[in-house]
Amino acid sequence: MTQTQMIAPDHPGTFISEELEARGWAKGDLAYILGTDPASLSRILNGKVGVSAEMAVALGDAFDIPAEFFANLQKLYDLGQAETPDPGVKTRAVWSSHFPVREMLNRGWIEDSEPSLLHLQMLRFFNKNRVEDIPFIGSGQIEAHAARRSGYDCMTKIQYVWLHRVKKVAEQMICPAYSRDKLLEAMPNIRAHMLDVDDLHLIPEILRECGVRLVFVEAFAGSKIDGVCVWLDDQPVIGMSLRLDKFDNFCFTLRHECEHVLQEHGKEIGFTPVDEKLGGERDGVDDEELIADRAAQEFLVPPDALKSFIARKAPYISERDVLAFSARMQIHPAVVVGQIQHTLDKWNWLKKHIKKVRDRLIIWEQTDGWGKSLPTGL
Repeated sequence: MTQTQMIAPDHPGTFISEELEARGWAKGDLAYILGTDPASLSRILNGKVGVSAEMAVALGDAFDIPAEFFANLQKLYDLGQAETPDPGVKTRAVWSSHFPVREMLNRGWIEDSEPSLLHLQMLRFFNKNRVEDIPFIGSGQIEAHAARRSGYDCMTKIQYVWLHRVKKVAEQMICPAYSRDKLLEAMPNIRAHMLDVDDLHLIPEILRECGVRLVFVEAFAGSKIDGVCVWLDDQPVIGMSLRLDKFDNFCFTLRHECEHVLQEHGKEIGFTPVDEKLGGERDGVDDEELIADRAAQEFLVPPDALKSFIARKAPYISERDVLAFSARMQIHPAVVVGQIQHTLDKWNWLKKHIKKVRDRLIIWEQTDGWGKSLPTGL
């Protein structure tokens, strides 16, 4: 595309000199009219100094021309004299207006480099060859089948970025071929490790041996992302944000995403909807999400058993009752407390049993965030 070469405008002093000649005035005449000394006026006429706002008003009165005319002449001249801007300004502006580029830089997801390399890194980050193919910034769809799934239609820019970071981290992970049978066989073992907070760090390796890549990627502030199931060809990936740092939320989200894997949800298009606000009532979710929710509930605390327990013990459910019920269910009390909190909408009830888990989990080598950044070869 041929760009038009802009002609630099003259200094306002050139127009003032022409106006003096047209009116037959001498410089001294204009200096007298303006109430200024001839030397100061000469510096304006010779382009040595600019026309200030006050001088623009005075010239407007002297020539009976709107003051804005002289102010605009000066503005155009100043713009014409400005140095060529950093070519990276527009590149950085375009990407930053759509995606959290500075946060991506701070986390080491991309490198701070010259504009052309920033452009290339962003394309590689999203696995695209053209900007036009990237959703939110170009005309591309999030995925080809997005129209068929309301969960994809509702994906935000930040969720889209987080999803791709999960994929980038998972791509670097060495993992055996996925076996659905092995994953099913491993479920009781995974649940057994949910009896003790100190055993949770063993779960990622169990999943890896089944061919499921589990990665932890810190979410962006306010993004409300819990997890996602991603497919790299035929290999499942579970991405988790650990944003709530709660024992029950981790257990529920993990089992929820495992069900997506077992049911091969999202395999056709590469991923399931990014899950948020898991563990409670959710409006407007599709059948696949309901299936995963039910599987997680049955896995942790069967709804019928929980409903019966609450009916028998409510409204005064004691700590002793919870501990006994947890022992019967063979699950950590934090999970039972979390389930009851969701059911009764009492978020401070027995809060002391809600255990933090993040510090025990982010020791897993496939962790990105919380001060740690994994190289992904962009």
